[in-house]
Amino acid sequence: MKILHTSDWHVGKVLKGRDRYDEHVAVLGSIVRAARDEDVDVVLVAGDLFETAAPTAKAQGLVMRSLLALREDGRHVVVIAGNHDNQVLLDAVYRPVLGELGLYVLGTPKRPDAGGLTTMRSRSGEMINVAALPFLSHRYAVRAAEVLLHETAEHTLDYARRVADIVALLTAGFTSDAVNVVMAHATLLGGRRGGGERDVQTVLDYELSASMFPATAHYVALGHLHRQQEIPGPCPIFYSGSPLAIDFGEESNESVALIVTAAPGIRADARPLPIAGGHRLRTLRGTLDEVIAEGEQVGDAYLRVVLAEPGRAGLGDLVRGKLPNALEVMLDDEHRPRPGTRDGDKPSRAGRSPLQLFGDYLGEQKIDDQRLSAMFAELLDEVTGAPEDAGGLAPAVPGEA
Repeated sequence: MKILHTSDWHVGKVLKGRDRYDEHVAVLGSIVRAARDEDVDVVLVAGDLFETAAPTAKAQGLVMRSLLALREDGRHVVVIAGNHDNQVLLDAVYRPVLGELGLYVLGTPKRPDAGGLTTMRSRSGEMINVAALPFLSHRYAVRAAEVLLHETAEHTLDYARRVADIVALLTAGFTSDAVNVVMAHATLLGGRRGGGERDVQTVLDYELSASMFPATAHYVALGHLHRQQEIPGPCPIFYSGSPLAIDFGEESNESVALIVTAAPGIRADARPLPIAGGHRLRTLRGTLDEVIAEGEQVGDAYLRVVLAEPGRAGLGDLVRGKLPNALEVMLDDEHRPRPGTRDGDKPSRAGRSPLQLFGDYLGEQKIDDQRLSAMFAELLDEVTGAPEDAGGLAPAVPGEA
């Protein structure tokens, strides 16, 4: 049996004001061609189809067309929500509509008998069990434990234990005559970050142990970390990474999908398959003359330029005039003006994020407690990010009955 594992498409992503729709068209087209050329039986999309919880019609149309193309020729397609996705949207719209066309979509965790564990047969008659776990926030992990595990829970202090219990529930139905697969959107201990992930949902109490996956699993297909990598554990555990570099922190990431070969009783093997279509990202450092000379040799790559010289009026425009793909121009630390108010006693708020401002406040109050920063970051993400709950397990979307 052959499986194509992909994740973290982030359709709708805008990089420093540059729309990336055409890149996504090319990248998703490359993934569809890979599924056809490799003649895979199953496609696993492990979360973060979209960049935002409110994807445009254009972004949704591209994702829908891509999923339907992946379904061609009798391939099975299984999709779960990531932390960027609107889980309500996936459960209320994509799941029933695409379900009629033979695709399996989960926005929020489900009990095994309600879609959390799906059993399918390949075109050659081989059986595969897929235990699927969409992204779980701390808040939703409590409610999921109550509904899936019938456990009374009042706090989120043991997030890792609850997720492990849910994985155990979903994988209890694995059988020896099938290929057993787990797919999840989560952060595992020891995983190397790609650079574009949301901080609050990749660090601190969101990290999980690979030991929660059972040895009966032939393969674990993960999404969330944007760098393709294998995580040591009781079974083969892989992140496919993002097929498109999301921001300049991911310049060195390889854009791939994973082709997995598996059979009952045999340890799965995964190999990376290059995915084409995205612009390369490059950071250039040096004087104005140096970065322009280097930038003229990098083709169509998108550029971040860090200048090692004093700032002056029109410097950014001068760089962009010579290098049209320069999306960001800044001065290096040595030449960057130090922020400050007129009296110089406090840093300026200009250009600082809410997380940085909250960190400034804690410093002023002489409070050194990472838990406060983590709770503020999670609250900020819940206010500005994706709705996390659906299926009667969470508050309704504003405006809905």
